[in-house]
Amino acid sequence: MTDLSELAVLRATNEPFTVLYQDEQLVVVNKPAKLLTVPGRHPANQDCLINRVQCEWPSASVVHRLDYDTSGIVLLPLTKRALSELSKQFQARTIIKQYQAVVTGLVGPAKGEINLAIVADEANRPLYKICAMTGKPSLTQFQVLSRDSRALQSRLLLTPITGRSHQLRLHLQAIGHAILGDTLYGNIDTSQSAERLLLHACSIRFSHPFTGEVISLNTTAAF
Repeated sequence: MTDLSELAVLRATNEPFTVLYQDEQLVVVNKPAKLLTVPGRHPANQDCLINRVQCEWPSASVVHRLDYDTSGIVLLPLTKRALSELSKQFQARTIIKQYQAVVTGLVGPAKGEINLAIVADEANRPLYKICAMTGKPSLTQFQVLSRDSRALQSRLLLTPITGRSHQLRLHLQAIGHAILGDTLYGNIDTSQSAERLLLHACSIRFSHPFTGEVISLNTTAAF
């Protein structure tokens, strides 16, 4: 466990995480944007969600992640049993996660899906790319929540069926609707259009690892 008092001058963000749910088996938190889920290799990247959470719950572990730039719901097991059971649910794709995003342009269809294979971009690590030949199957469902014809932007509800790295960013960029604030896959205008990546993990539904009860949690995007 990392003592964050030693990292005061290296804090990635002053915005704290907030607790959405907690019991003896798990804690679910709302991660701020511009914070890693797990520590990076560089000493300056030790401030992260799991280190902060372990200051209150030393047994907390990581079963899934959100990107540094993405805010929203992260589920953290507190016991070995919870880690094992939740890992099985993620592998079986029975945990339903949804995101809100604001993207460039007016998305035409009210809903649809993006089915484009993704693979690591070996020439441009740590980026990924769309590749039908070598990529892994990747599927994202989307629904338009609103359109802003004056700003030429759309707000979407996204449901990733698969969980590839950078899947939502890549899929939306590939159909011509990059996420605002995306400095990895957007162009100069897109990357400078917002102070942060406008992507938020807004809901999750899973079965409790001990009781089997279906738990649904939601948070509001702060953009």
